[in-house]
Amino acid sequence: MASQKPIYLDYNATTPILKQVAEAMLPFLYEHYGNPSSSYRYGVQARQAVDQARQQVAEAINAQADEIIFTSGGTESNNLALRGYALAHQENGRHIITSVIEHPAILEVCRYLETIGFHVTYLPVDQYGCVNPSDLERSIRPETILVSIMHANNEVGTIQPLGELVKITHTAGAVFHTDAAQSMGKIPVNIQDLGVDLLSIAGHKLYAPKGVGALFIRQGVKLDNILFGADQEHGLRPGTENVMQIVGLGQATQEATENLQKNIEHFLNLRERLYHGLKNTLSAQNIRLNGHPQDHLPNTLNVSFKGIEANTLLALIRSSISASAGAACHSGEVSISNVITAMKVPMEWAKGTVRFSVGRLTTRSEIDQAITILCEAYKSIM
Repeated sequence: MASQKPIYLDYNATTPILKQVAEAMLPFLYEHYGNPSSSYRYGVQARQAVDQARQQVAEAINAQADEIIFTSGGTESNNLALRGYALAHQENGRHIITSVIEHPAILEVCRYLETIGFHVTYLPVDQYGCVNPSDLERSIRPETILVSIMHANNEVGTIQPLGELVKITHTAGAVFHTDAAQSMGKIPVNIQDLGVDLLSIAGHKLYAPKGVGALFIRQGVKLDNILFGADQEHGLRPGTENVMQIVGLGQATQEATENLQKNIEHFLNLRERLYHGLKNTLSAQNIRLNGHPQDHLPNTLNVSFKGIEANTLLALIRSSISASAGAACHSGEVSISNVITAMKVPMEWAKGTVRFSVGRLTTRSEIDQAITILCEAYKSIM
């Protein structure tokens, strides 16, 4: 019934490298090995490749090439954005606002900043995992310098109302950062439409390699270094550039932009097929949808199975399906993710939460197999 390899339904965790991306990278593994800072031919070839990738990333989000800084991934981009901005502007205020459902790469930075004298407000979310703009408006103070709210949630897929949030932030004279790791390649990410000042990208979420990312820094926004060394990446990210992976990120963002509408339709069709297949087989009484019913990533389906623990279900299907639990059992106690907790999902549902995320390589046949496997596994537990 199941395919020889497990059906991969965890594209929000990471993605495979696209063939086109790997092909673009390959010459920089064996042939073009120069240091981009060198002035001779080998270095010039590498510099041109980095410049081209920078242009590709910029065009993908409608930015200028000199507004793109390459990093080691989404975590470093988030650290550079938050720590770099906070340290550079602390004389203007020491108050930062974020949400309770951010990725640890944001929450842990905020907790660190609290230890060195910054004050952080963590905004709540509603039952769909959405930040209420009025909560932001009430929380902003004269000393607020930075607001960081993710574009779309990695667990439940809810897309935040960035337009309203950015407007409120700018009216108060603060700067807005968004973590777009999950939204790149799944929904339009246009910094002119969003209006954000800082935006983080993670390569391995959009079919580029692990270990590479980017940070958009709007012209005029000043950051302090968090690493120190030479003057690569406008002096903000010292260290010899990882040319091969940067080339991969550039190609991946280009591929994502060129095929965005086609991919959105593919993702949404498979997501809906999976959701309705589970609901129709197990009945609506046994399946709960988590996240916003309309404003969500097209590839992300977060559901709770009533009356069971997610780890028990996933253990039964581990050889057949790869997916992520929203709850875990340790030493007899069930721990619920901070996102599901913040959404106030009732415990009888919360402990059975599973995230499925489809991707470019997912097929209808795999979804149909997954429905059968999941439903049989659920019934065997009940």
